[in-house]
Amino acid sequence: MTGYFEMQMSCPPAMTVRRAGEGIVAAPEGIANGAFLVQMLLSSRTEGEMTAMRAFIPPGVVTHWHSHPSGQLLFVLDGVGLVQREGGEAVEVRAGDAVWFAPGERHWHGAAPSSPFSYVSVQPVRDGTAVHWMEAVGQEEISR
Repeated sequence: MTGYFEMQMSCPPAMTVRRAGEGIVAAPEGIANGAFLVQMLLSSRTEGEMTAMRAFIPPGVVTHWHSHPSGQLLFVLDGVGLVQREGGEAVEVRAGDAVWFAPGERHWHGAAPSSPFSYVSVQPVRDGTAVHWMEAVGQEEISR
């Protein structure tokens, strides 16, 4: 990861305001089946601190399989999305829905084929990271 998306060593030491639209950049390549935008809200590599980001995903774009060592809370802001844990069915989510992925739970999330999707995700840092990226999601898994 490079630029604004790159994780900082720790969260800010004092109150910080991130203005709407500030610091929105392209997500790194290789973490989804297409391009999408992110706004890092909190960034850290320090054990126990939180990372948070807002994602703006166009229709049909989904993340690769991934997991979070200490879990992830995903709060849907707008649009229609799909979420799936390994071994489960893809579930449709909409604005106002909250999704919890347990620590180490393989999953993916992204936009439904006909709708953009935006969310805020929050995940704690463990062992210097908040996410472990894996392989792309197969089209047959998205269609289920």
